[in-house]
Amino acid sequence: MNFTRWSARLPGTQRRAAARTKAGGSPAQLGESSVPAARAERLADTRSFADTPAGVDELPAREVLDRIPALVALVHGADHRIAYVNDAYTTAFGARPVGAPAREALPELDEVGLLPLLDQVLRSAKPRTVKSRKAPGGRSYTFTCTPVSLSLGGSAGDGSGGVLVFAADVTDHAEAAERLRASERTQRETAVTLQRSLLPQELEQPDDLRIAATYQPGGTDAAVGGDWYDVITLGGGRTALVIGDVMGRGVRAAAVMGQLRTAVRAYARLDLPPHEVLQLLDGLASEIDASQIATCVYAVHDPNEGSLAYASAGHLPILVRDENGTIHRADEPTGPPLGTGGWLHASGSLPLGPGSTAVLYTDGLVERRSEDIDEGVAALERALAGATGTPQVVCDRLIRALGVTADHDDDVAVLVLQQPARTGVHADLFRNAALELLGGVEAAPRARAFATGVLASWRFPPELHDLGVLAASELVANSLQHGTPPMRLRLRRTDRRLIIEVTDGDDHLPRRRRAEPADEAGRGIAIVATIASNWGSRRTPGGGKAVWCEFALPRA
Repeated sequence: MNFTRWSARLPGTQRRAAARTKAGGSPAQLGESSVPAARAERLADTRSFADTPAGVDELPAREVLDRIPALVALVHGADHRIAYVNDAYTTAFGARPVGAPAREALPELDEVGLLPLLDQVLRSAKPRTVKSRKAPGGRSYTFTCTPVSLSLGGSAGDGSGGVLVFAADVTDHAEAAERLRASERTQRETAVTLQRSLLPQELEQPDDLRIAATYQPGGTDAAVGGDWYDVITLGGGRTALVIGDVMGRGVRAAAVMGQLRTAVRAYARLDLPPHEVLQLLDGLASEIDASQIATCVYAVHDPNEGSLAYASAGHLPILVRDENGTIHRADEPTGPPLGTGGWLHASGSLPLGPGSTAVLYTDGLVERRSEDIDEGVAALERALAGATGTPQVVCDRLIRALGVTADHDDDVAVLVLQQPARTGVHADLFRNAALELLGGVEAAPRARAFATGVLASWRFPPELHDLGVLAASELVANSLQHGTPPMRLRLRRTDRRLIIEVTDGDDHLPRRRRAEPADEAGRGIAIVATIASNWGSRRTPGGGKAVWCEFALPRA
């Protein structure tokens, strides 16, 4: 094959030729030669540069291609026979026989999957590029395949389609990108490990609730965020539930999440109303890192009230499905995210009776780039309306219904709690009894008689019965001496414990102190703390306080 008889008609050359023809001049009039490309090249070599300076169109194409460091190969025909390979290509892969089909003579192109692309370029007459393919020998190249027209001997019109393969060595870039990806994978694994270690390893299971949670980090291309959740038993049958999301990604977000979760557990032990807990967290978040903010919902379940008291700091609303299947959404009150400062949060309440299911979640479950977040929350409501079963089953069904997969682009945390509707034998294990105390000298005897009768009817062992009556008597006596009306004695049993609680109208919280031998008072709380498994006190929302103690029931 005479290589000098082919010429690559590049797009720029075609445009310039078309422009000159449109101007009205013939090729001869415009100084162009009508001889074939090879002859024109030889004429250009003998022409004096002083007479007519050489243009780009007259540059010898083969000489240019032979000298460039990039790999160049030219193939033609349906089976992509080799027309030319430059010196750089020969150095990289060895000599290649001209006229042989590419599938046999260019195995390196077959190995990187370029032969189907050559077919596509021939059919479409459009250039195609594949980036950073590793060729035999370990080097990486970016291949660009450009369609060209070839004149392969004979007359000028005797041509066939060809493809110019241009391969730029990008090994250094590919290795740098791989090192970067390896570093990102290591950082992601560290963040995921830190994130999971800071989340509860085992959820607390309160007496009155059944709870399950799911955490799923974003896909491998997404940095780990700061989603977290927690369940905290407060005593007296009450349970705190919290879910939050630290804005930001990576190890720093996970570390801030861990500090906030620890702070929530500490503040929860104070048994404060939800909005006061968020108020404390707001100030702490600013001190931890003023550049990062977090959203959070803190809720408290009280089985005596059959409700879920909550406060939100810029977080998505809690959803509750009641026993009839109706969905309730917690809209207000809500405040700005934690760390913004200068805002007084407020508490709200949702009904949570027997047979109800509540869902707390982070934005990764409902937020999509292609739709408004309200549409995601509405989709979650529809999914919750049809999701039945245990809390873990509900978690899994919500994840599937919202289209969360392993390559999801954001972290997802879901916390599901249910208050079972108990019947039969199970219902007998959960009982309530309350007595209003009007004060006066007859209040203490009435309280002892009430506790004696109730505990006897619940068939507690004699020792537990006597301890319960003693604790009720001491708590009532403390309330009569230091509290104000209205007063109430409440007894509650679950399948695991006996709870005794006394409320009154004074908000001064008692504390345990050591009574001197000569003191006539001050021993009531000390006695209760000694005989009970646990005790505590809190301020009630309407003013006043509640003092409670618990006794663990003997296991069957």
